Amino acid sequence: MKLNRIHAIFFLLLLGQLSTAVALPRCLHVMSYHQGYAWNDGIEEGVEKTLAGKCELSEFYMDSKRNTSPAFIRNKALEAKQKIEQLKPDIVIVSDDNASRYLVQPYFKDAKLPIVFNGVNWTAETYGFPYKNVTGMVEVAPIEEMLDIARRNTTLIKKIVFISDDVVTEHKDFRHYKRSYEKQGVSISGVFVKTIAEWEKAFIDAQSSDFIILGNNAGINDWDKARAARHVANMGKRLTMTTYSWMMPYVMLGVSKRAQEQGEWAAEVALAVLSGTNIADVPITVNRHWTYYQNKPLLKKAGITIDKISRHKAVSKDWLNVTN
Repeated sequence: MKLNRIHAIFFLLLLGQLSTAVALPRCLHVMSYHQGYAWNDGIEEGVEKTLAGKCELSEFYMDSKRNTSPAFIRNKALEAKQKIEQLKPDIVIVSDDNASRYLVQPYFKDAKLPIVFNGVNWTAETYGFPYKNVTGMVEVAPIEEMLDIARRNTTLIKKIVFISDDVVTEHKDFRHYKRSYEKQGVSISGVFVKTIAEWEKAFIDAQSSDFIILGNNAGINDWDKARAARHVANMGKRLTMTTYSWMMPYVMLGVSKRAQEQGEWAAEVALAVLSGTNIADVPITVNRHWTYYQNKPLLKKAGITIDKISRHKAVSKDWLNVTN
């Protein structure tokens, strides 16, 4: 009798554990890009860490950084839509512009399914956000801070060159740089490249400017980190800056956005909505945290000494060992 009683108690405990596991809400994270891309991985890390043990999390990658054809991205968005219909998640998190543009806007505007976006560059108005079922975090870059730092470390800035991969988000970034800087009497030109050879040429040509901004390299499919690092070390004479931490091996100073902030915030909002918060009551916000970096070897090679404020804020690393 005592043994049967123990079995019964064990069975009830096991049943309780199974019920708890089944009761976890289903969450889906749709990412515009691919695993292994540093920005994507940072957001993913933030989402996974925040939702761990609180949600049954599934993930989907649209891979639209390496495959920029609209036809490819539309097909991936349809695959994501089918996954949503099959999985029937309780909430969806979407990261970066293409997930909002190709998935949320055409298929889930004002739907019953709650959606939290993050990584949408500069403004959500492009997609008509917010919807009654959509809120999120807009990604902004510290472009004013960047110009302030450059002005403290360069005698005169009248002409800037922005060099980046030839993808939608970088063109979008450049438009904001241009609008902001030209109001301050600074001319900025954009060069968008598809290969490392084009990037190298653009970098050499930009040495005639007062200051160089290096955007993303993720859309340059033949990128060679050692080759790029040698090139900037040999050819770089002007102050270079970036807003991407993984571009630090190729620039002198950086003011970087923190990808994890986007993922953590989106996941926290998802949990709040799953707990009963009306998603329509959560206002759209923007990222707020920056990290400052310096690449001492490149600064020394170019003979540039940065001011005490910038030097005090900046983190230094062995950048060649942390590249993408």
